[in-house]
Amino acid sequence: MSRACEVAKKLIECPSVTPATGQVFDSLENILKPLGFNVHRFVEGEAPDGPVENLFAIRGTRGPHFAYAGHVDVVPPGDGWSSDPFVPEIRDGLLYGRGAVDMKGSIASFIAALDTISSDTGIISMIITGDEEGPATYGTKSIMRYMKEHNIVPDTCLVGEPTSVHTLGDMIKIGRRGSVNMWITVDGMQGHVAYPHLADNPITKLTAIMHEVDSVILDEGTDWFQPSNIEFTDLTVGNPAHNVIPAQAQARLSIRFNDKHSGQQLVDQISAISIQHGGTVDARISGEPFLTPPGEFSDIISKAIKETIGIETELSTSGGTSDARFLSNLCPVVEFGLRNATMHKLDEAAEVEDLDRLAAIYAKIASAVLSR
Repeated sequence: MSRACEVAKKLIECPSVTPATGQVFDSLENILKPLGFNVHRFVEGEAPDGPVENLFAIRGTRGPHFAYAGHVDVVPPGDGWSSDPFVPEIRDGLLYGRGAVDMKGSIASFIAALDTISSDTGIISMIITGDEEGPATYGTKSIMRYMKEHNIVPDTCLVGEPTSVHTLGDMIKIGRRGSVNMWITVDGMQGHVAYPHLADNPITKLTAIMHEVDSVILDEGTDWFQPSNIEFTDLTVGNPAHNVIPAQAQARLSIRFNDKHSGQQLVDQISAISIQHGGTVDARISGEPFLTPPGEFSDIISKAIKETIGIETELSTSGGTSDARFLSNLCPVVEFGLRNATMHKLDEAAEVEDLDRLAAIYAKIASAVLSR
C-alpha cells in the first residue's frame, strides 16, 4: 500500500463529523511529529459555533515558507452507504470512506509528498482546521490569529480542496466568489380575512420586496468571475389557518458575488429595498471574494501537473466558498486537489492512483516553491 493511501485510511477511520475534535487530530499529530514538525493544537469558541479544534504544524526555520491548508472535518455520512463510511475500504481501485475526497485524501497526499522533501530546504507549514464544513467561525480564522501573534507569514499557500472535475489536474482555483445570506422579515397585524381593513398583511409587502430584489442585476461578470447571482432559498409564513391574515412573513436569500462587490455593500442594497416596503434585514457574510491573479504560483502548479500527468490545467474561480477566502489575506492562495465528483455524496471515494499522482504533483510544487 502506498504512503498516501495508508495515511488516508488512518484519517478516514477517525469519525470526524464537523466540528472535528480529538481522535483525528491525535492521528495527524502522530504522523507529523516524526517528520520533524512542531505541532500546536488548540480549541477555541463556545456554542453555537464552537468549540472547535485546530492544528498548526511547522517545520524549518529559514528560507521560503510554503503553507498547505486543509480540514479534517467531514459532513455527516447519511444513510445508504455500501459499506461503513468510517471503515475505509479499497474496491476496484477506489478508496471508499467519508472524507476520502473532501479532504482527507488530499492531506494524505501532501504528507506523502513530504517524504521526498528535505527538512532543510525551507519552511513548510500545515494549517488544518476541524470546522470548514460548519460555520467556520473558530476554524481557520483562529489559526490565522495564532500565526499573526507568532509573526508567521507564508510566502504562498496551497489549499487542498477537491478542484479537479473530470480528471485529476484539469482545474485549479485561483479565486472564489463571496457569499452572504440574508433574512428579510416583514411584520404586519394579524386579523380575520373578512376584515382586511382591521389587519395589515405582511405577505403583500414581502412579495413586493422579493419582486424588486429578483429584478436586480448585480453585474455581467468579470474577466475571471461569472456574474453575481441572488437566489431566494426560503419563504416562511407559518400560518395554519386559512381565514387568518398572519402577523409576520419571512424570506431568506443567498448571494454569491464577484469582486465588483463587498458583502456589506450588498447587505445595504437589499436593506434599502426592504425598508421601502416595511421590512428589515438580518445578514451573515460568510466570506468576501478573492482572486490570486495568474502568475508565478499558478504557473508552478500548472507546470507540475503537466510534467507529472500530462494534463493542461484550467484556471477557474467557479464553485462555492472555501477557507481560501480567509487565507487570501495572508498571501497568494491557489486551490488544487482531487476530483470532486463524489464529495458529500454516499459512497464517497478517491482513486488510489490519484492519491499517489497527487502526492507526486504536490512534491514538485513544494520543491519549486522552496527553491525560489
